[in-house]
Amino acid sequence: MENTEQTQEQLSALLQVRRDKLTELQNDGRDPFKITKFERTHTSAQLKENYTEEERELKKRGSDEVQIIKAQVSQFDGQTVSIAGRIMSKRGMGKVGFVHVSDIDGQIQLFVKKDILGEDEYARFKKLDIGDIIGAEGEVFTTQTGEISVRAEKITLLSKSLLPLPEKFHGMTDTDLRYRQRYIDLIMNADVKKTFINRSKIIASIRSYLNGQNFLEVETPMLVANAGGAAARPFETHFNALDEDFKLRISLELYLKRLIVGGFDKVYEIGRVFRNEGLDTRHNPEFTLMELYQAYTDYHGMMDLTENLYRHVAQEVLGTTKIVYNGVEMDLGKPFERITMVDAVKKYAGVDWNEVETLEQARELAKEHHIEFEERHKKGDILNLFFEEFVEEHLLQPTFVMDHPVEISPLTKKKPENPEYVERFEFFMNGWEMANAYSELNDPIDQRERFKAQEELLAQGDDEANTTDEDFMNALEIGMPPTGGIGFGIDRMCMLLTGAEAIRDVLLFPTMKTVGASENKKGQESATAGDDNNGFFTANEKIDFSNAKIEPIFEEMVDFETFAKSDFRAVKILACEAVPKSKKLLEFTLDDGVRKD
Repeated sequence: MENTEQTQEQLSALLQVRRDKLTELQNDGRDPFKITKFERTHTSAQLKENYTEEERELKKRGSDEVQIIKAQVSQFDGQTVSIAGRIMSKRGMGKVGFVHVSDIDGQIQLFVKKDILGEDEYARFKKLDIGDIIGAEGEVFTTQTGEISVRAEKITLLSKSLLPLPEKFHGMTDTDLRYRQRYIDLIMNADVKKTFINRSKIIASIRSYLNGQNFLEVETPMLVANAGGAAARPFETHFNALDEDFKLRISLELYLKRLIVGGFDKVYEIGRVFRNEGLDTRHNPEFTLMELYQAYTDYHGMMDLTENLYRHVAQEVLGTTKIVYNGVEMDLGKPFERITMVDAVKKYAGVDWNEVETLEQARELAKEHHIEFEERHKKGDILNLFFEEFVEEHLLQPTFVMDHPVEISPLTKKKPENPEYVERFEFFMNGWEMANAYSELNDPIDQRERFKAQEELLAQGDDEANTTDEDFMNALEIGMPPTGGIGFGIDRMCMLLTGAEAIRDVLLFPTMKTVGASENKKGQESATAGDDNNGFFTANEKIDFSNAKIEPIFEEMVDFETFAKSDFRAVKILACEAVPKSKKLLEFTLDDGVRKD
């Protein structure tokens, strides 16, 4: 306890010193927050881009080749430039100081000499703190150790940092804090910054490719009366001006198809969608989705487009079509495998679905293979359960899984030769679904029947089922040409191409539980309930998870590093009951101190 209090006192003293420095600057007429601009001529990368590691090594060795190389590549040597960025380190401080300044591209060394800067300015320089943002003007030169540097002739404090950055050696390692305070994460971790720069490049490359194929980028509503186009539960809100309830979109599909009806033959949208679902290493309730639709083609055309798009993006952003994720090399340069769902289940589960003729046979097979199903599940649903249980984890290399059962594909054209299946594919890599595509259903009569079946599922308790969108039906009745469509999960694509372990690592500001939200709600409920509590949780209780361990029987099954990136909390088990008609599932009633569910 004493150590904690001492640390807090030391931190408070540091904060006060920084504020005192700011006050002194303001009293001296040098308030950094009154500066509105700084003319920067170069970034760190621009000053270094013509220097290679080999050339620096030659400089260190004093090679005779140095002068030749210098004449060829040191185009900024001797030139006066201006740079700007955040101070990340300081050393020296006698009559000479060295500062590393960080900008968007990396870091550049600033050489500061009292004789050059002047006594008063050098004294002000010595009072600068790590984290301060400065601008500097000076001559570019190369040190004896071969480091490209700027010899400072003038330094301007542009912003005073009032809070210290995390200590350099340990950096910012608290995963939860990294996600909540991404701005510090970006300052301290160069790899994180690189990930998000590459994410931006990936999305730009996608746009470049599609625009080159004459696709038109469009924008469609996020607030919708009917959230359709996917099997997901939507977020709901109320529009005060119209006094009407709306939903946040769960898909981009139905509006883009309206545009195909309207005569736009090739359209796409990259945008946020929102699904009221759980959080884990591959799911976030708001995420970036790209959907595109092309008239006069089918799902085979979408396969070709997907293969070419992934190959193009990897080559342009990474410079190679071979990527390695968790030690597994995946080659986007080779033709992608194409396999039907029925053949995939036969290959990995040893079950030939072509021999399954009735729902009763499907249920018996599911029981034999310990596949849990619900009473509402039909034959095609059970095939999909087999696929998820036995196949997905094996699909590491780029693979198109084609021809899904009609029961799980309400917006897709049936295969003419076998109406039990539809012209649909899912694209898999690393065992993940990366994209989902259809030969789009354009028969309004068939579509209405599919919507009707979805509404029956909704009535049976499936809160992810669709409802009929009458305006979309009206558009189909106007007439939609044969169309291929596809949806890409941009975040998962970025995970694979950047090597990120969790979806939050490719989202700048992932969804997080608000700090103190549970405590505030708990306090309000405690005030209402008086002295009533459950004997386990109290309004002011804080639980220390620092020594949390995985239950021994699960140690070999759980990757703790990945698991730790998910939200978790202590709960009290109130009840445990067997799920009816199941030999494996148990239903728990849990109390997290806020509510029971």
